[in-house]
Amino acid sequence: MTNALPINIVRFIGLLALQVLVLKPLSYGWQGHFFINFLVYPLFIFLLPLRTPMPAALLSAFAMGFLVDLSYDSWGVHAAASVLTAYVRPWPLKWLQPREGYNVNHSPTKKRMGTQWFLAYSSIMMGFHLLVYYSLDAFSPYYLKSIFLKTLFSFPLSMFFVIIVMYIFNPED
Repeated sequence: MTNALPINIVRFIGLLALQVLVLKPLSYGWQGHFFINFLVYPLFIFLLPLRTPMPAALLSAFAMGFLVDLSYDSWGVHAAASVLTAYVRPWPLKWLQPREGYNVNHSPTKKRMGTQWFLAYSSIMMGFHLLVYYSLDAFSPYYLKSIFLKTLFSFPLSMFFVIIVMYIFNPED
């Protein structure tokens, strides 16, 4: 656990740079139903160590979302979605808890938990994050169809990039 802080700082900077410098220009469309946004920065929240206190998780999620908002000119939408994602994180972890339990000294990575477990966990978390993000972006139930379509189009592409990042960097902790 002694090296968790430097690992998470590097992960924070790396995912922020990937999101802002690489994936932001790849976003497709402007408005309407078919806007596709590739999001990989929520992976930082997903991979926080299991024993991270809730205030620290919420604060780091806010920092990540706020910095993404600054680069996207999006007025707090990413920050709010990130904080809510960090807040609900314990529930999917509890639902997917292995029979033998978790080693709370580690992060829930693909390598430690297995590919199938990680795909289930990250899919639940990414689906929730995208749904919240597009709901806050629209901020009206009138656009419910648009919210669901944007979530459905962005989900597989965002998960594709999450899987690529997990296989390239194969985080240990």
